[in-house]
Amino acid sequence: MKCSENEVLQYVAEEDVKFVRLAFCDVFGRQKNISVLAEELPRAFRYGVAFDASAIAGFGDESRSDLILHPEPETLTPLPWRPEHGRVVRMFCSITYPDGTPFECDTRSILKKAVADAKAAGYEFSFGAEQEFYLFELDENGQPTNRPYDHAGYMDIAPEDRGENIRREICLTLEQMGVRPESSHHEEGPGQNEIDFRYSDALTAADQSMTFQTVVRTIAARNGLYADFSPKPIPEMPGNGFHINMSVTPENDAAFDGMIAGILTRVEELTAFLNPTEDSYRRLGQRKAPGYISWSKENRSQLVRVPAVTGGSRRAELRSADPSSNPYLAFALLIYAALEGITSNTKLPEAANINFFRAEEEELAGFRKLPGCIADARAIAEASAFVKAHLPESVVRIYCDSIE
Repeated sequence: MKCSENEVLQYVAEEDVKFVRLAFCDVFGRQKNISVLAEELPRAFRYGVAFDASAIAGFGDESRSDLILHPEPETLTPLPWRPEHGRVVRMFCSITYPDGTPFECDTRSILKKAVADAKAAGYEFSFGAEQEFYLFELDENGQPTNRPYDHAGYMDIAPEDRGENIRREICLTLEQMGVRPESSHHEEGPGQNEIDFRYSDALTAADQSMTFQTVVRTIAARNGLYADFSPKPIPEMPGNGFHINMSVTPENDAAFDGMIAGILTRVEELTAFLNPTEDSYRRLGQRKAPGYISWSKENRSQLVRVPAVTGGSRRAELRSADPSSNPYLAFALLIYAALEGITSNTKLPEAANINFFRAEEEELAGFRKLPGCIADARAIAEASAFVKAHLPESVVRIYCDSIE
């Protein structure tokens, strides 16, 4: 709902809204919120709402703990699972210090800057997200188990696919929130599902990724299930990917090739942010999750795949990221890498038309590998002038502080 402040206040009054959730995320992309009563909203718009930042991962300590949330009216959306009488709505927020200085660890603002920098250079990037998740049963105490909700396979149907109705409820809920799912299906793993989204601008796509995880977890819980977005929920089964589809405007061969070339050039330096947990590296290099730095058309063993065009703009799909990443940071870094590739006329290497999961060692010898563990990824990121040029020092330090 693209609203102004006055339109938000009018909506709140007319729709019997009683609570407003002011949402933001920590440096690692975990969503947080504080609720205020509807009558406090004019004050929130004018002055913001203070919160204790020392209790949020990466947001500082007790010595300088006050930060201010500023609700952004254009992000207003109802929460359909809350009561119709005394409704609840949500808005994403920007974060500042009490003196109005932007908070450097506000990753949503980092993405805003990346979008603005790209626009100043004459380019706009669109994103479409594909996030996978597992559904697990709960025990008698309501705690998650390791029992998948079903044992269906890729694109199976009911009754083997027990997640069909859950996905339908998720999609309908998202539609009520103004988020447009494009497709949904059962994935390869037992109890594994995927829902894909239409293209949108970078900030909207990142907001939708945050909303998606919240809705999936909420609908799963309402159905007595647990939704797991971790990179490798079941060791011997496929991991959860966060496939990021990206396109560039103006649309031409030079810009498109430069976008891919820039990402391939910088991806090792970005991996700590695209794959920020130890489990992330148990997923890479197997079961359609890439381990080498390469690209080609259609081939799902590649790091970057260019899908066949069946309508709309050409897009490139980055297949290495997983849902434990912060989408605001991921999209921002990909924009900067793509922009560098385009403006520097970085040459796109030859397409790698091989199956990386079946290739012989001598075929693989000429390709760079993605970092094989979180320690290597952090070390590469910490040494990267590119990363330091585009992310605040505090954010880099938080992601790389485990380097010994």
